[in-house]
Amino acid sequence: MVTIAQAANEFLSCRRIAVTGVSRTPGSHGSNVVYDRLVERGYEAFAVNPNATEIAGQPAYPSLSAIPDGVDAVVIGTAPGRALDTMKEAVELGIGQVWLHRSIDAGSVSADAVAYGREHGVRVIDGGCPLMFDPASDGGHKVMCRLLTWFGKVPRQVA
Repeated sequence: MVTIAQAANEFLSCRRIAVTGVSRTPGSHGSNVVYDRLVERGYEAFAVNPNATEIAGQPAYPSLSAIPDGVDAVVIGTAPGRALDTMKEAVELGIGQVWLHRSIDAGSVSADAVAYGREHGVRVIDGGCPLMFDPASDGGHKVMCRLLTWFGKVPRQVA
């Protein structure tokens, strides 16, 4: 077990990160905020949406396997029912870091996806948001992190 801060640091040390659930309508989903911030902070971020080839003028990919030269980490920002399939694809591709996004609601966290990833050696962060931690964070996300940790939506420890 490591602290959430340690796990977040390892995750955010990856430079090529896929973000699933990025929407063609930017205001409609948190994945767009995560994707945009990662790009803004100098990450090589990749939008994953099986129903789009382009989002906001940037390429979008239908799956993790479609991303040229692969990625080091994945933020799952889709409905929890889709998380297991994404986790299985990440395992098949040898991706060792996966973050299941969650803020106030259930977010993308799926117990089956978490268990599958951990059983296959993936470092799975099951809650919270990468934008709650440096170098991707901002003041609002840091405050949200404290509150959501208190309410159990952000794990204190990560297996």
